[in-house]
Amino acid sequence: MLNLSNLSPAPGSRKKAKRLGRGDASGTGGTSGKGHKGQKARSGASIPGWFEGGQMPIYRRLPKRGFKNAFRTEYLAVNIADLAGFEAGSVVDKAALVAKGKAKAKADVKLLAKGEIKVALTVRLSKASQAAIDKIVAAGGTFESV
Repeated sequence: MLNLSNLSPAPGSRKKAKRLGRGDASGTGGTSGKGHKGQKARSGASIPGWFEGGQMPIYRRLPKRGFKNAFRTEYLAVNIADLAGFEAGSVVDKAALVAKGKAKAKADVKLLAKGEIKVALTVRLSKASQAAIDKIVAAGGTFESV
């Protein structure tokens, strides 16, 4: 009978800890696997992956191009095919998409035209492509920009 007193991990699932500094025969004696001297051999050494040893780093050597707007609005793309689960006549807004798991709560949503729509829906979203609006109207629904 299996109970707490006789539980053991599966064979091969547990590895023995590497015992450092226990003599040369262990393979990790002497310098304890840290090599000879240098910054990485010292205690407290944590060098970030982008550090190049004091050399002028690549992100400063390469030229910077273009402009990135810090105040841009990023939209989450949702396709018309994602609206398939809604019943005819229902209102599709950001809250309804979040409830169905098609959008994240923080993102503004833009509706794109990939897919087909068969039912008439009232869609209230931040943005939509013209092709998506045409498909909604053709199915008998309406689009309202919020």
